[in-house]
Amino acid sequence: MVVDHLQHTAVCKGENMPKDTTQEIALTTPDIKIQLPQAKPEYKSMLANIQEKAPAIAQASSNFYKSHSQMMSVTLDVTAITPIRSVKHSLAEIEKTKSALQEGYFKMKKEEVKLKKLERKLLEEEDDLEREMLEIKINEKQAQAASSRGYVEAAVRKLNFFTNQYDNLMKKIGKDELTEEDYELEEIKYHIMTNMKQALNAARSRGGQIDEGNLIYLFDLGINAAQAQAEVFAYLQWENELIKEGKAPEHYHTVQWLEACAERWAHCPGDFANSRGFDILDKTSLTNTPQIEDKKNGTQSSKVQTRK
Repeated sequence: MVVDHLQHTAVCKGENMPKDTTQEIALTTPDIKIQLPQAKPEYKSMLANIQEKAPAIAQASSNFYKSHSQMMSVTLDVTAITPIRSVKHSLAEIEKTKSALQEGYFKMKKEEVKLKKLERKLLEEEDDLEREMLEIKINEKQAQAASSRGYVEAAVRKLNFFTNQYDNLMKKIGKDELTEEDYELEEIKYHIMTNMKQALNAARSRGGQIDEGNLIYLFDLGINAAQAQAEVFAYLQWENELIKEGKAPEHYHTVQWLEACAERWAHCPGDFANSRGFDILDKTSLTNTPQIEDKKNGTQSSKVQTRK
């Protein structure tokens, strides 16, 4: 091939190349090894600067190795508006992080064994070039292990963070443990609040009108869209009046309004489900929940109270 021929020619005509290009200078920092031709002396100062700053950079880097900050995790990642849904999402983050940690742990253990095998082979190897190649592979494994350790440590911090958030959420709920029934019962509040949150935000950019997607969401929850639209108009008008008075609407005002909407329409999803022949909650199909016997027919079941 032409490339092979050019490479061969360059090697054969080495006597025509500047002598200093055949020499190299090497820099070893805590996390990187750089080798550059000595023919360019300006790199000496660059490499020396990198070497000097490397410990501080390594220390600073240890603060990260994670995709999201704690602030982002509890505001933009776990966005559930109700506490039990927030518990669910936090537990999902815990399980995902535990799984990643477990995978990383076994990967690191395997790499440690591979490194030991390379070191053993190095002791037995007599060929100089083979020994040099083994040393390179050993250095590569060691560098990879150091890099992996940073991500493992970040995962441990994330796991501890969400474990603490779980405790905080349970204190807010006022329970030592949750049941599946707790989760199912809060779903009505969660979906109404989420629907109205989306409807309100859509209306802000649409002249006060709820968008089609959230109108469909309202229908599926059994909530009359005209009522919801009237509530959105009224809330936006209240905000405007407050601003005219020189006052500022706060985020908690919106949350209070959402909670009031959820309380007002709490019966709607159950009513709509029952009208279609469904039970919105069947306790016989739950876990971690005491089974209650239905005295009428001797079976175990329960329905959420609905308004007729």
